[in-house]
Amino acid sequence: MEGLILCLQVEYTMSTEQAKEIPTDRKERLAWYLFDFANTSFTVLIVTALFPRYFSSLVTIATGNPNLGDAYWGFAGSITMIIIAITAPILGAIADYSGSKKKFLSFYTGLCITFNALLFFLNDSIPQFLGIDMWVWAFILFVIANIGFQGALPFYNAWLPEISTEENIGKIGGNGYAAGYVGAMLTIIIAIASILLFPSQPTLPFLFSALFFLLFAIPSIMWLKNRPPKIHPEEEGISIYKIGFVRVKRTIKELNKYQGLPLFLVAFFLLSDAITTVIYYASLFAEKAYGFSNTDILIFFAVTQLAAIPGAFVFGAIADKIGTKKTLMSTLFIWIAALIMAYLGTEVWVWWTVGMMAGVGMGSSQSTARSMYGQFIPEEKKSEMFGFYALTGKFAAILGPFVYGSVLLMMGGSDSVIAHKTAMLTILVFFVVALLILTKVRQPKMGESKVGVDDET
Repeated sequence: MEGLILCLQVEYTMSTEQAKEIPTDRKERLAWYLFDFANTSFTVLIVTALFPRYFSSLVTIATGNPNLGDAYWGFAGSITMIIIAITAPILGAIADYSGSKKKFLSFYTGLCITFNALLFFLNDSIPQFLGIDMWVWAFILFVIANIGFQGALPFYNAWLPEISTEENIGKIGGNGYAAGYVGAMLTIIIAIASILLFPSQPTLPFLFSALFFLLFAIPSIMWLKNRPPKIHPEEEGISIYKIGFVRVKRTIKELNKYQGLPLFLVAFFLLSDAITTVIYYASLFAEKAYGFSNTDILIFFAVTQLAAIPGAFVFGAIADKIGTKKTLMSTLFIWIAALIMAYLGTEVWVWWTVGMMAGVGMGSSQSTARSMYGQFIPEEKKSEMFGFYALTGKFAAILGPFVYGSVLLMMGGSDSVIAHKTAMLTILVFFVVALLILTKVRQPKMGESKVGVDDET
């Protein structure tokens, strides 16, 4: 890895001219969609649906405490995002100025796939391996695999402006988003089949996740085109290690120029934090509070993702009619209602209803928040400001899982249902506070660089 960065530093230092234009084509665009199609196998099976349950069972077997594994799961997510958030400015700078993005995309993708595949060898009937508890191995393998997944994203995202124009960037970005949902659904079908056909092999879906990612990532990376690095004149001579941090510092100084934006970012931080936590803990909550099996939870997430697709489109149209602020607030009301139902409910149908509501809320709140953010900033600042927006989301992903896990830890060996429902209340607070903050932010208008802050709605 160090050699890759040193090589890049030489390329960066020697290149002082604007990059020669290399045209894109349908094959490269297909390759970009294919990567999103491929990597959702990791997010669906490892981050969201199946692996959290298996990890928790390993800890429970080792310690006898049913809440300890659930708590450690949140800590694993937080540790990953701390590492990614700290290194994100460096990775972003490399993605922007590298003529070797494919090297880094390949490295991080390979890291994710390799350690994802190693999860297959975890064995809940063997308490230790090389003197280390099996759950510790699971923790380490997941963190490294997740770092690989998250580390690849800045390089993957950096291709979007290269394969699109101002006229079709939204369409191409949306196509990638849709490809991810298709990949997720196919992965879920494969996982359900493996569970039904090989019920005694609980780690087999983890191997299929890695193989699915590998199978479609190889042609994807092969067909993507490297382009010479682009150097901004004002950043010439700055070390590649420093550019990202210089850019973040500059962006923070400029935030106050866009009145209302700092307060909006606080609200975005909280709602993003809450959504990330729900994604991390939905599977464990369904298991502990409603007795969902592995097959049940896979079908549940399939239904949730199907609900997210129309949610994003419908609320996008609503935002055009009533404004992004009111639309975003409406989506938070959906989230709040869903979590209240999850807390109070005891019947299985309640959780299915919650899943549908969360799916609609997930697709709509994330897309609307991004649109509202875009209205705050002028066109010439969008690239840099959206980089900061993504960084804010990464830092947000640290707090929520840590808070949820800490609540579970404080509950000790108490009833798991009570522990999870108590922790769910903390996430509900995140949504409520985000909603209250949004009431203080006036609706921004596209093209305005300054938007006032008051208590008008």
